Amino acid sequence: MSFPQPKPEVPQIPQNLLRTIDCQQGAVRAVRFNADGNYLLSCGSDKSLKLWSVSRGTLLKTYSGHGYEVLDADGSYDNSQLCSCSSDKTVILWDVATGQVTRKLRGHAGKVNCVQFNEEATVILSGSIDGTVRCWDTRSRKFDPIQILDEAQDGVSSLKVSEHELLTGSVDGRVRRYDLRMGQLHVDFINSPITCVCFSADSQCTLTSSLDSTVRLLDKSTGEMLGEYTGHKMKGYKLDCCLSSKDTHVLSCSEDGHVYCWDLVEGSLMLKLPVGKAVVQSLSFHPSETRLLTAMEGRVQVWGVEPEETEEDVVVVQQEKA
Repeated sequence: MSFPQPKPEVPQIPQNLLRTIDCQQGAVRAVRFNADGNYLLSCGSDKSLKLWSVSRGTLLKTYSGHGYEVLDADGSYDNSQLCSCSSDKTVILWDVATGQVTRKLRGHAGKVNCVQFNEEATVILSGSIDGTVRCWDTRSRKFDPIQILDEAQDGVSSLKVSEHELLTGSVDGRVRRYDLRMGQLHVDFINSPITCVCFSADSQCTLTSSLDSTVRLLDKSTGEMLGEYTGHKMKGYKLDCCLSSKDTHVLSCSEDGHVYCWDLVEGSLMLKLPVGKAVVQSLSFHPSETRLLTAMEGRVQVWGVEPEETEEDVVVVQQEKA
């Protein structure tokens, strides 16, 4: 007698609000998980960068040193360093523990939209409205970039690093993928200003959002379009998109106060997450768990699959057992 195969589990979507953090740093321009997902970074229009505990929602440290609003940030793999970029045209490398500025990197001719470490945190890559990506050596005593990539015809809005590859999105409507080992450049033309780019977890695909209110999934090697996701509103703001940690869902911010979540394969809208009444500025998906961060106005929301047990709930359970 043969038993039927158990049904595969339906991938979960974070749709329960676990907590809201009032960041008190003006408008939150970007929110990011750190490498292991235990902490989050919030970038404020009040020139500050803040580090928070995700599980408790408590403020751990404030980093002040930019002269204008902070637009993006990233944490190193070992959580010892942070990098951030700002409308003040600078990139700052921070020591996490002390909160001190380790290095202030100048060279961009306009506001710096995006910043990220490479995997070893030996290089910081920054993309600017000046149309360049600059690569900075974090260990060098020199303050000049080790490389400048100036292929973009307009501002660089987003970049992501994966091993030896760099993905950039530009207002000129092109996604550029640099193979840094081979010295090759691959270009895909989207025909609409690009707001966000990212790699899939398996590094086989790229995800791109643009101002025609469309998110596109492209095959990395051929440039073939594998999926198109629409329904959200993205006309005038630089908003984020991302993939879930297991590449099952595509998520995007929207100007109508929601986060849209589509099934990656089918392209169907699975969830329209109501965040609030304003534009959802930024989002970040947990590197391994089903958790989501969203940023709206001056607040960050943490979302999970199940509502979290509070300490009171745990006490009640223990009493029942007793």
